[in-house]
Amino acid sequence: MEFLHITSAVDYRVEAIYNSYSNTFPPEERRDHKQFLDLFSNDKVRVISVLNENQNIGYLVLWQLSNTTFVEHFEVFQEFRSKKLGSKITDYLFENHDKIILEIEHETLNDYAKMRYTFYQKNGFSIIDETYVQPSYGEGKPPLDLWLLANFQPEDIKALKEEIYDVVYH
Repeated sequence: MEFLHITSAVDYRVEAIYNSYSNTFPPEERRDHKQFLDLFSNDKVRVISVLNENQNIGYLVLWQLSNTTFVEHFEVFQEFRSKKLGSKITDYLFENHDKIILEIEHETLNDYAKMRYTFYQKNGFSIIDETYVQPSYGEGKPPLDLWLLANFQPEDIKALKEEIYDVVYH
């Protein structure tokens, strides 16, 4: 498995990633096209293309915060799911980032949310905040009640949430 940092919005993989991103995540859980392309000019963001056997199978959108890595989006493309590739991607995250934070829907939302929560639990994450609210991604998009998960227990969750809001959603 290869993990390639995409450094330019004109990289040929970007449109395939954005198309899958747009089809997988509902509008209130994602950036619009311009906002997504703007990520490539932000030095705190890493968009990682995930390849397996020379095929682009998914991506990660990572934010480097002061003491943690925030996973804004993590997707294995539909045709590659249920092949344990997601666990290999979390292995990569753990090998390359000490403290990892991510947000997910409450497991009670639907069967997919329950499956995602179970996946993250099995792969070393636990809930650190059940009252987390993801800010709106823009006009007409509501803030969302989500859970914040991590592979560690932060000392100051309030400060961590404020940094996520300031850096990722400003």
